[in-house]
Amino acid sequence: MLRNKKRGQSAIEFVVLFCVVVGSFIAIQNYLKRGLQGRWRDAVDGLGDQYDPRTADSSTDHVLTSTTSTQIMALDTGGGYWTQRMDQSASTESTTGTTTVGAY
Repeated sequence: MLRNKKRGQSAIEFVVLFCVVVGSFIAIQNYLKRGLQGRWRDAVDGLGDQYDPRTADSSTDHVLTSTTSTQIMALDTGGGYWTQRMDQSASTESTTGTTTVGAY
């Protein structure tokens, strides 16, 4: 009879210990969560400043140069006119300048 009483007592002690451990994890849940969020925030802040188009300062020059030449030849062949058109074009495009981006 004494042996059964000890088994019951050790089972109750195990349940109480288990409840204390689970209760302590529930109690520190917010602290663990906030600590993890703080580490994430620190990692994201370490990435640097983010781009904000409102603080961008741009100075660019865009140059487009185009040359076109059209030549039309008309020949009288006796029975009508024969025409030939020849178009030549050349274009050059360039962009120069700077863009400075401020902090977010």
